[in-house]
Amino acid sequence: MSGSSHREREMENVHLAVEEEDLYSGYNDYNPTFDSEELENDVGFQQAVRTSHGRRPPMTAKFPGTAIGARPLATSFGARIPLASSMGRPMTGAVQDGAARPMTSVRAAGYTSLTRGSTFDPLGQSRGPAPPLEAKNEDTPEEKIKILEKKVNDLIEQSCMAQSVGALQLALDKAKEAGRKERTLVRQREQSGNADHINLDLTYSVLLNLANQYANNEMSPEALNSYQVIVKNKMFSNAGRLKVNMANIYVKQKCYPKAIKFYRMALDQISNAHKEMRIKIMQNIGVVFVRMGQYSDAITSFEHIMSESPNIKTGFNLILCYYAIGDRERMKKAFQKLISAPLGIDDEDKYIPSNDDTDSGLVIEAIKNDKLHTMERDLKVLTEKYIMTAAKLIAPAIETSFATGFDWCVDMVKSSQYVELANDLEINKAITYLRQKDFNQAVETLKTFEKKDSRVKSAAATNLSFLYFLEKDYDQADRYADLAMTADRYNPAALINKGNTVFVKQDYEKAAEFYKEALRNDSSCTEALYNLGLTYKGLKRLEEALECFLKLHAILRNSAQVMYQLAHLYELLEDPQQAIEWLNQVLSVTHTDPQALAKLGELYGAEGDKSQAFHCYYESFRYFPSNIDVIEWLGAYYIETKFCEKAIPYFERATLIQPTQVKWQLMVASCYRKSGNYQKALETYKDIHRKFPDNVECLRFLVRLCTDMGLKEVQEYATKLKKAEKMKEIREQRVKSGREGSARSRREGREGSAGSAGVSTPVLSSPKKAGVIPEMDVKAESKLLSPLLDSGRDSGRSSSSTKGERLSAKMRSLPGSNEPYEASSPKEIDASYVDPLGPQMERPKTGAKWRVEDDGFADEELGDDLLPE
Repeated sequence: MSGSSHREREMENVHLAVEEEDLYSGYNDYNPTFDSEELENDVGFQQAVRTSHGRRPPMTAKFPGTAIGARPLATSFGARIPLASSMGRPMTGAVQDGAARPMTSVRAAGYTSLTRGSTFDPLGQSRGPAPPLEAKNEDTPEEKIKILEKKVNDLIEQSCMAQSVGALQLALDKAKEAGRKERTLVRQREQSGNADHINLDLTYSVLLNLANQYANNEMSPEALNSYQVIVKNKMFSNAGRLKVNMANIYVKQKCYPKAIKFYRMALDQISNAHKEMRIKIMQNIGVVFVRMGQYSDAITSFEHIMSESPNIKTGFNLILCYYAIGDRERMKKAFQKLISAPLGIDDEDKYIPSNDDTDSGLVIEAIKNDKLHTMERDLKVLTEKYIMTAAKLIAPAIETSFATGFDWCVDMVKSSQYVELANDLEINKAITYLRQKDFNQAVETLKTFEKKDSRVKSAAATNLSFLYFLEKDYDQADRYADLAMTADRYNPAALINKGNTVFVKQDYEKAAEFYKEALRNDSSCTEALYNLGLTYKGLKRLEEALECFLKLHAILRNSAQVMYQLAHLYELLEDPQQAIEWLNQVLSVTHTDPQALAKLGELYGAEGDKSQAFHCYYESFRYFPSNIDVIEWLGAYYIETKFCEKAIPYFERATLIQPTQVKWQLMVASCYRKSGNYQKALETYKDIHRKFPDNVECLRFLVRLCTDMGLKEVQEYATKLKKAEKMKEIREQRVKSGREGSARSRREGREGSAGSAGVSTPVLSSPKKAGVIPEMDVKAESKLLSPLLDSGRDSGRSSSSTKGERLSAKMRSLPGSNEPYEASSPKEIDASYVDPLGPQMERPKTGAKWRVEDDGFADEELGDDLLPE
């Protein structure tokens, strides 16, 4: 009890604080007097507007005012007096919706706590959504014109986009449609009376786009007409420069005088402020003069450009013009201007990241391969190409000898900003010696690089290795390949040359390692991949070889060598259909290759398709009528099909190719005999007898023909036949006795050596056992060193004699004297075909490139090139 009473006494001393009014309350109160949006619904306001109600004196507090709806007002003391002014403005200290405002400054200014009224809503969200916008009336002429303008702009944009993706016809259609829409738009403006507000920019855009699309679609007259419409309209400002486009069209049409006229007209209408544009037009004028053969006028344009704004391309064209007129001194001056022309690109050092600043290193890494740097690299490569080409062009012309002129160019380049090109120029000097068949000078020039820096030394050693490889000096080729690898181990060309020197020694495993290393250093090295496929082929690893050549075909889609190798591999894998397919692809690239046609004919013949085989062999004979195997097959085909008279021209051609081979002349006579022309057959046999009087087969047929025809010469030929047969028997007996005697002497020698005691005979070790590499036979050597692709035209001619000699094993002997006329049936001729192209394709590709220039530009092929890339 004591505790509770103590708490009660304490509570008696506690006084609760009186809640004071909020000084800032009522600030957000809403007074409808200031609501301008509700004035339309305010009866008092509307009455005041219509009448003189607003000019009446204010009402007293006793009578509530009607203008503001008798709003109850109150003082700060709470006395509620309905007091209002005639204009609806609350009096000072008036109570707004029950909120009391102090009338004096005893308390701080502000509103009391809100008792009633609206909440804070500055955005007016409580009034609900805004009313919808009024819908545009599209039927009005102005709205129709705006919609049509938008359609025209959209069509122009679609036309440009179609052109950018190569859809030229679609781009032209869109441009024409835009032109039609634009004309409709102009008519609508004229009808609505707004002809003064025609959009000239839109009309200009439509006409220019239409003219460009006509030009892109090679519709020159229409394009010229469209450009002429723009140029003649004086309302279009700066339209005169479009005459450049018209001049370009005249250049395509080879109307060079008109082109120069329009270029000059455009040049007159372009101010000097547009210097770059004027330079480009003058460059075009110079090029057109070159095409017309007016080199003096072209030189005037190019010299003006080189004095105002020198650039690499104009400098190169100026050198060509001086070379055309044979001005030595000016050629030298132009070359000096060429190598001093600014490139306008920064040094490559700015792309080397620094180890200190990480942020700048990241930036450099990001811009190292961007489009701008790629453009700079391409410009630099083009500049070097122009300088190299110009030096090679003028070197023989500016001095008394080629070497002196080239040395002058090298000295000029060494004193310019292109110092690195000096070594490349000297290597090109060696290549020029090679073209002039001066191999000694080429070798001497390349040997001077042995003491240069590693890059140049590696390139020179690579070329020397390749030269010695072509000369079959494989030891020197191997030495210089090792030197090139020592100078630059990552040089794929040096690795390929090293692999080739091992390849010719038939050490295929080791050669494959070098080719693989070259591919690791440069995955795009097609020579290494090709040679690796040949290596696997030599190792009988046909599946791996097939994989290599399929990869190579993906890189070189139109390489006939690669496709032939694929066909040969499929033939070795016993898949003739695939081989035929690949050979057809070879012929799609090289339509007139006779060896590929002959090979395809062989495959068709093996498959039993004689008609296709005949077509291929016939085409092969048409392109190269000196292939004995093809001639033999065609002759046998006509004999088999009982058209012996058609086989005669083929055997006669074989007689011309191999006049010492009697079998072709006998086949001609046999064809005459089988076709029933016995008189011609008799004459042919007599002619053969005069050339080969000891030929027994010819005499037998002469005897039989003379007997059947009742001729008197039968006894003479019979006597000669007996004599020839007797001589033949004697020769055969001599050969037989000689063979038996040699065999008997060898047998006695072995018995005598075995029976002799104490006499030791030295045993000579064979070259293989002694560790000496046996020499390659001619056939194996030709596999490696014959040309890769030109075998159909060159090597076929050189190998015709050897192929003809092999036919003696294929042709059977003609019938004897006691056999009937038809004994030499078509089956006696073995028309089998030995692959003429296969061995000649088996050469590894060298790791260097021999660049053959035409008009100063290099055409690089997959064959035996000299300079490494």
